[in-house]
Amino acid sequence: MKKLLMTMLFGTALVLGACGGGGDNGGDGGDSSGSDGGETSESAAAEELFQSNCASCHGQDLSGGMGPDLTSVGADHSADEIADIIKNGKGDMPPQDQVADEDAQTIASWLAEKK
Repeated sequence: MKKLLMTMLFGTALVLGACGGGGDNGGDGGDSSGSDGGETSESAAAEELFQSNCASCHGQDLSGGMGPDLTSVGADHSADEIADIIKNGKGDMPPQDQVADEDAQTIASWLAEKK
């Protein structure tokens, strides 16, 4: 009975951790006027969104865990395909309704570069 209770509590914690969105993203820091600074800023924002919304299943370093390894997801999927998977789910991955469309596209574009 004790094992069942602990298993249920652990499972619930995993589900809540995976589904708990990063609702307060803080400030972006504004626009960047430098050409390299803009890309770095976009990449940092995308990585922050990934960490707060996706890393609990796909790993802090994209290496997987409960979800699949994403280190080379861009070799198999375009940014639009990845955004569609984020918003609508695929296989065991449920739709990520808590992720705004713009944030999903930001994450998808960042992930599409991973080849």
